[in-house]
Amino acid sequence: MTFNDMGLISPIQKALQDEGYTVPTPIQAQAIPEILSGSDLLGCAQTGTGKTAAFAIPILQLLEQHRLEEYKNGTKNNGIKVLILTPTRELAIQIGESFVAYGKHLKNKHAVIFGGVNQFSQVQNLQRGTDIVIATPGRLLDLMTQGYVNLNGLTTFVLDEADRMLDMGFVHDVKRIITKIPAKRQTLFFSATMPNDIQQLANSILTNPAIVQVSPVSSTADTIQQKLFYVDKNNKKDLLFHLLKDPAINSALVFTRTKHGANKVAEHLVRMGIETQAIHGNKSQNARQEALNNFKSGRNRVLVATDIASRGIDIDELSHVINFELPNIPETYVHRIGRTGRAGFNGIAFSFCDPEEKEFLRDIHKVIGKQIPVDKDHPYAMDESTPYVAPPPSSQGNQSFRGGYGRNNNNNNRNSNNSNANNSNSRRRY
Repeated sequence: MTFNDMGLISPIQKALQDEGYTVPTPIQAQAIPEILSGSDLLGCAQTGTGKTAAFAIPILQLLEQHRLEEYKNGTKNNGIKVLILTPTRELAIQIGESFVAYGKHLKNKHAVIFGGVNQFSQVQNLQRGTDIVIATPGRLLDLMTQGYVNLNGLTTFVLDEADRMLDMGFVHDVKRIITKIPAKRQTLFFSATMPNDIQQLANSILTNPAIVQVSPVSSTADTIQQKLFYVDKNNKKDLLFHLLKDPAINSALVFTRTKHGANKVAEHLVRMGIETQAIHGNKSQNARQEALNNFKSGRNRVLVATDIASRGIDIDELSHVINFELPNIPETYVHRIGRTGRAGFNGIAFSFCDPEEKEFLRDIHKVIGKQIPVDKDHPYAMDESTPYVAPPPSSQGNQSFRGGYGRNNNNNNRNSNNSNANNSNSRRRY
């Protein structure tokens, strides 16, 4: 099947040809016909599967059909017709770019709204009239409270990255927004994983949904070659620089667990002569967007990120993902490495593991259902049987770079009452 076989209108077909799209991905092939038929949809798909196009393309077609019907009947609805909720600013911007690309031969207008920046330009876009709003929950609620957003005419609601919403504590905001939208609507619900809380949320807002699941939960894509490097914590920065000397690494997205760690790694690479920037929640929106643009354009070869960016960076030809630190939640590993090996391209994922992280590694192996091949051919190779020895209580400075992510601290995090810890415990069953 090709996109030409899916009954898409010619302006969208032309836009897809301009983008070089010919054959839909599995989720696109399954989801687009269901959405065009007007059904609610529950989509479970890992990152990098073409999910954004799977809902953006049919939404644009349905909007165009409604516009033509209004023109024929002499009616006009100038209100917001489509709302897409997404957890991060980066992902909201990415989705907005996708609507621009797929809808460039159509007349629809869209607005992207998110927090962390002055609301003035976003309010202006809303006041000029828009068909599609792509928003993060907090800023959307704020603008609704101020009277700038009216959702009474909404026909389509998309909840994207629902499990990430749960992780980031947005579920209550999402539920508040749902109470403000029409009960009669088409709802599209997407999540990379389906823990119980997410399934319950889906059940509460979907009506007889079509179910699309294109891959096993928490599996890794076959297009990604994975390698594991056992290395002492103190040698990680040297190993990273050693690997980056290979010109075959055209672009590398490097993940750390903490904001402080991301800054430290980026600063080290800059000192070593590698153009690098860091992106995380403490950066201003302008700084984050500048770093992302520099990385996408190739001006910077390396971007160091925390997990806030693990689902908000969409670069089809990203050659490498490097886990400088293993995540303490195994599903996060899947989302991180899913930034490469996208859109039919192959990718490579390197992961560093020190003795303290071996328990994280065991969890990752269990979730992905296979062992990551070990690469011992590097100058900082560590015996994989080396045990973890906890530092004495007085060695506070030695833990600052890791941000306190030792096993004992991790256990304390999991036993705390904050939502992230509770969500982590529930997600670990899947």
